[in-house]
Amino acid sequence: MSDKPRYVEIADAIRSDIDAGLLLPGDRLPPQRGVAQDLGVDFSTVSRGYAESVRRGDIESFVGRGTFVRAPDATAKGLGAGEAPDPRRILEEDPMMNMPPEPEDPALIARMADGLGHVAANLVPLLRYQSVRGSAADREIAQIWMQANGLNFAPDRFAITPGAHSSIYAILTLLSEPGQSLLCETLTYPGIRAIASQLGLRLIGVPSDQEGLRPEALERAITEHWPAALYLNPTLQNPTTKTMSDSRRHEIAKVLKRHDVQLIEDDAYRFVASDAPPPIATHLPDLAWHVAGISKCFGAGLRLAYTTVPQRAEMGRFSQALRSINVMASPLSLALLGRWIEDGTAAEIQSFVRRAATARQELAREVLCGCFVSGAPEAFNLWVELPRGTSRAEVMGRMANRQIGIMPSDAFTVMGQPSEALRVCLGGPIGIAQLRDDLIALRDAILRKDWLG
Repeated sequence: MSDKPRYVEIADAIRSDIDAGLLLPGDRLPPQRGVAQDLGVDFSTVSRGYAESVRRGDIESFVGRGTFVRAPDATAKGLGAGEAPDPRRILEEDPMMNMPPEPEDPALIARMADGLGHVAANLVPLLRYQSVRGSAADREIAQIWMQANGLNFAPDRFAITPGAHSSIYAILTLLSEPGQSLLCETLTYPGIRAIASQLGLRLIGVPSDQEGLRPEALERAITEHWPAALYLNPTLQNPTTKTMSDSRRHEIAKVLKRHDVQLIEDDAYRFVASDAPPPIATHLPDLAWHVAGISKCFGAGLRLAYTTVPQRAEMGRFSQALRSINVMASPLSLALLGRWIEDGTAAEIQSFVRRAATARQELAREVLCGCFVSGAPEAFNLWVELPRGTSRAEVMGRMANRQIGIMPSDAFTVMGQPSEALRVCLGGPIGIAQLRDDLIALRDAILRKDWLG
């Protein structure tokens, strides 16, 4: 009798059948519960056996489709085989942008790269035009990911777009006219400031407290300005990292419903935050546009967003607005992301990003002890309020040659005089050792009066 664990024997048997030609590439394996019953073992044993076969590269599993014998690795056919990194592709990043931590684990990077084999196998059709909303297959895969992350919007009100920025721009071309007001938080995403300027809109900042936008302030702003819409980033808000409470979301929804004001909910960090309350849009199906970006979870190179359109809006008009800005989301990006979702790589990346972001937040709080810091587990940045007598320009100057990304409050302030505060980015390509060094330098730049660089 073999002394191997039973799950290893199952994985060995699968490989043996593949080597003997009894299982061919693309063949579907029987359901795990049936195998467990046939072999007289626990379901968990079969599940571990299948997982071991996946780890070996013999089979692959897809959510909602089943488990299949894996085709020979595309790299063996020349996809990336023997390729060294092209220095021209090692792009100069902008450290000012709020990016997720980048994976360093070779096993995870290899799984991510495996998705390119799927892209290569379908390359020619992926170079064609497709629906401005994304193909039906891509929308089905997106629904799987959204539902796994607590988003249950109607499939017929849903589009895949070329990023959150494009979605928000297109939405505002439908909702507003030059000269109108757009409500937002007093500290807000710089991108909405750029969009409003381009469209000739007047941004009006609405005060917040620790729970988020204040309902009575929103009510007052609506009656004073009769806005085209309200723009909100209620989860891990950029730049403060605050997440609006569930009760406050209900209150905001009631105010918007009472005044019939539409909401643009920029849920950029929805797939990063593991315990965020349901979107405000779930309480406003007739008034809310929900935009769930992809890049904050997977990387800025995937310019994709899942956008849900309110019931009162015409999907056709939204599609036309999108097409006028950016003809379609890249089918190559959609194929890569779709593969990651189906084979479980997307969930692995998500888990890594959450762990890495949490570890970096803990490091920052440890190093910046004594500073006025706002942060949140899983956020990619901090909001640092400077002590009296210390200016943001002074600290920015002291940190000019550091890799860590720092942006002054000016970039986020909608109305009034910017406060002496900074957004400090913890993600992107910066390694943990360099991050620690730069945080120590930042602490000294803020607190030490005898700072000499």
